[in-house]
Amino acid sequence: MGLLQYSRALCFCLLLVFKTCIAGSQYVGKIHPGFDASQMEWSNNNGLFLLSNSSSFGFGFYTALDVRFFLLVVIHISSGKVVWTANRGLLIRDSDKFMFERNGNVYLQRGNGVAWSTNTTGEKVASMELQDLGNLVLLGENGSILWQSFSHPTDTLLPGQEFVEGMKLKSFPNSNYLSHYLEFKSGDLILYAGYQTPQTYWSLANESRKTNKSVGGKVHSASLVSNAWNFYDQNKALLWQFIFSQNTDRNATWAASLGPEGAITFSDLQKGKSFTPEATKIPQDPCSVPEHCSPYYVCSFDGWCLCPSSLNSQFNCKPPIASACNSSNFSAELFYVGEKLEYFALGFVAPLPRYDLDACKESCLHNCSCSVLFFENSTGNCFLFDQIGNFQRSQLGSAGYISYMKVSTANDHWLNIKSKESRRQVRNVLIVVFIIVATIAVIVGLLYAGLLYRNKKKRLMEFSEEILEEDNFFENISGMPVRFSYNDLRKATKNFSTKLGQGGFGSVYLGMLPDGTQLAVKKLEAIGQGKKEFRAEVTVIGNVHHVHLVKLKGFCIEGEHRLLAYEYMANGSLDKWIFKTTEESRFLCWNTRFNIALGTAKGLAYLHEECEDKIVHCDIKPENVLLDDHFTAKVSDFGLAKLMNREESLVYTTMRGTRGYLAPEWITNNPISEKTDVFSYGMVLLEIIGGRKSYDQGEDSVKARFPSYAFKMLEEGKLREILDPRLDIDEKNERVTSAIKVALWCIQDDMQMRPPMTKVVQMLEGLCPVPQPPTPSQLNSRAYSGFIRWSSEEGTSSGKLDDNSGAFLSDIRLSGPR
Repeated sequence: MGLLQYSRALCFCLLLVFKTCIAGSQYVGKIHPGFDASQMEWSNNNGLFLLSNSSSFGFGFYTALDVRFFLLVVIHISSGKVVWTANRGLLIRDSDKFMFERNGNVYLQRGNGVAWSTNTTGEKVASMELQDLGNLVLLGENGSILWQSFSHPTDTLLPGQEFVEGMKLKSFPNSNYLSHYLEFKSGDLILYAGYQTPQTYWSLANESRKTNKSVGGKVHSASLVSNAWNFYDQNKALLWQFIFSQNTDRNATWAASLGPEGAITFSDLQKGKSFTPEATKIPQDPCSVPEHCSPYYVCSFDGWCLCPSSLNSQFNCKPPIASACNSSNFSAELFYVGEKLEYFALGFVAPLPRYDLDACKESCLHNCSCSVLFFENSTGNCFLFDQIGNFQRSQLGSAGYISYMKVSTANDHWLNIKSKESRRQVRNVLIVVFIIVATIAVIVGLLYAGLLYRNKKKRLMEFSEEILEEDNFFENISGMPVRFSYNDLRKATKNFSTKLGQGGFGSVYLGMLPDGTQLAVKKLEAIGQGKKEFRAEVTVIGNVHHVHLVKLKGFCIEGEHRLLAYEYMANGSLDKWIFKTTEESRFLCWNTRFNIALGTAKGLAYLHEECEDKIVHCDIKPENVLLDDHFTAKVSDFGLAKLMNREESLVYTTMRGTRGYLAPEWITNNPISEKTDVFSYGMVLLEIIGGRKSYDQGEDSVKARFPSYAFKMLEEGKLREILDPRLDIDEKNERVTSAIKVALWCIQDDMQMRPPMTKVVQMLEGLCPVPQPPTPSQLNSRAYSGFIRWSSEEGTSSGKLDDNSGAFLSDIRLSGPR
């Protein structure tokens, strides 16, 4: 008996080892009836048990958000993009099985049930094949296709996949559990939100970016072909074409995906895990999708989300929406939301025509499924919706719509009764307490009022002298910009309602003048705060004008109020674009980065060389380089700037600026010059090139300090290591090489070795050669015999100075940039 038990155990172990060995080798191309698999068995292969012949695509198990559950997917391996999912609605565990039965059926077992199936029982199935196009197919004995994943898409379309009438794309749900759908309806291709009553928000018929290939015809199918999405009629004749990329590379593998936000994006999967979607998407405007903003918010300014003041003040933007179709305690009223509003779905819904506002409101009140109404005065059109998505701000020149929302009042009566009972109980107690407290308060109040009056009188005298002195200061300066009243700027910013950011001395708000000019208004938070910097900003930037300097439109000094009004820079500050971010749409290509770097250099060169007084900015950093809607760079924030006479080459001043961009002369308490800005610019240029901060504690010890690492890579000839890995550009590109060398010249410890900004501009523009910069090891070992004598005249630089030159600091051991 013992021998028999031992034999059984040995056989079980051998069987387990045999199955493990089989599971370790992935199948390529095909699997055959009788095959089964679980995630547990294929975990060493990332859950994938079947590869296409080219190994571009894999089929197997994919870990869900909860690591205990899994999906059965087709995945593009190099990019990690899931292109098809079998069981989105029913996740499985690692012990559940994929089954390919000999009766022809393929299904995904989930406990004692089924999560997904091809429903091909009884078919004569020969094999299941994963094709190089990413199509998963069941092949019959005669080679015919009995079932294919291309006919059952989830949220992604691939080249070679025909999307035809009757098919549907469905996005993963967003944070509000709303899914979006792409589908053919009545010869048109539409996108709609999956509300209880579906709300359409895009259609091919209304898409202005498509190119016309035919006079007419109903759309029956669509396919991705090269860099375009083609639309065909029932006879396969090309009707329309939507070109989404200028990249015509034949090797590109394009995918069109319907994301949880409701937009269709186009991506080249051949770029690997660093792929970014094309800028072109459907629809293009983020305000045109159902829920770009949280419910009840208004989407404006190409993506800004604001709560209407009426909803914010009354309900903190969380109104009690009435949904009373099946409620016996239905009690509701209409709440005014605002005017000049629009809604993402208005262009795709038939209105109730020829109404007046009262009739539209009455119709909504008596329609239990109506949650919000939109009324257009000019046409009398009345729109009713059962669920609420994106409100939108109406376009300039459009009257827009009046909107009301139905809110619940079911509990108001009960709350009023409860409130009255509570008031009766406490009223008598309050009367007694009031008499006692009032007596004490009168005595204390009289004493406090006398003390307050005395202190206030003293403060007013001091305050009046300070205001008078500052008024005299600005009146005696010529060439000042417009002086606004406080009321002008308060109206322009709608009482400072839209905050753009927070600065060192105050907050910045979005504003608009009556003529439509947009402003960025900096408001100092308290009197006396940043007084010195406020004066510096007005006097410095108010008298200089250059395309790469932010323009000061005006200022306000009125009572305790101090405000600066600048031109509005739509794309914000540079730091939000060059450092790693989860928003892939904020990635900048090399040409844009280079133009930003060149523009910043030109702005600084103007300050240093072309102004009546030499201006040293003293605080150059990515946060102070702003970008307009064309990504033109403009230097801003002159609150710490220092004026120098043309005769002055060096000047002592108190330490100012931002850690990480400070030149060594600040730290050693040496005098500064315009070369101090050059150092800061070099650090910014290096960060633009590398797409990272100068110090990143998340990197290993070698890469953490980026300047030192960049010098090391230059010395070893590995320029690619300095570049942002997301950039698709050759390290041998002349602009790339020049930019890296210029950055490393600018951050030399010795200010004499840094080029002037005019020379920086010339080197970046290719007007003069860029010498090889010395590395810290060369300077420390004295192997570098001299340094460049920089000259800004006629775009040239003279030769090196030797060690005997008085300009070379032979007694100083340079340790390289910090």
